[in-house]
Amino acid sequence: MFLCFPPNLQNGYKCYNAVFLSQMPNTNINIIDCGIRDYRSALAMQEKTVRDLQAGIGSDTVFILEHPPVITLGARSSANKLLKNSDEIEKAGIEIVEIRRGGGTTAHNPGQLVIYPIVNLKKRSLGVSDFVRLLEKIGTELLAELGVNCSTKKGFPGLWINDKKIASIGVQVKKWIPCHGIAININNDLSIFDFIVPCGIDNIKITNAEKELGRKIDIKNAKNTLKKILLNHFTA
Repeated sequence: MFLCFPPNLQNGYKCYNAVFLSQMPNTNINIIDCGIRDYRSALAMQEKTVRDLQAGIGSDTVFILEHPPVITLGARSSANKLLKNSDEIEKAGIEIVEIRRGGGTTAHNPGQLVIYPIVNLKKRSLGVSDFVRLLEKIGTELLAELGVNCSTKKGFPGLWINDKKIASIGVQVKKWIPCHGIAININNDLSIFDFIVPCGIDNIKITNAEKELGRKIDIKNAKNTLKKILLNHFTA
């Protein structure tokens, strides 16, 4: 059951189920659960947070959310491959959004946990590659806690179980501040990936934690586990 608490404001945007963990002693990060949020407004929220950090105001923030069904097209046009025309996709209730993150086509829908860390990489002594590895580590730890073992593949950002992909990464970094992040398939409907060639890689298989384990996974419990992992990595 999805519970909506009174809305909190983060950079002028309403976030439901918001948890401001930076209020705990000795922490320096906001971890905010925004529930299910449409892609365009979530992107606007990220971009506002990026601008604030670049201007020297605001705080490092991690947004945790799920998106309604949406297909996003990345900056690498050669990797943006759709298997159906846009009219068919939109008739299926799936939005299509062009964005500027790295990588190619990917898909989001409820049951997929999306993590957008908007942090100052320079102050944290992280390069872009370090940041991508950190996202992979966070995803690996979350899936391990759920009982799923995964690994990385050189040259293919994201998380894999043999030849099956369970998490995708796409980032854009400007003036040391990243936007976008990692999407981890927990219990989402995988049929959305039938409309695309994920990340532009032909013959790729997509899986989720629920399918791998053969049992239901509570998304709320997964989020609570994720928040602890994020605190461990961003407040050390």
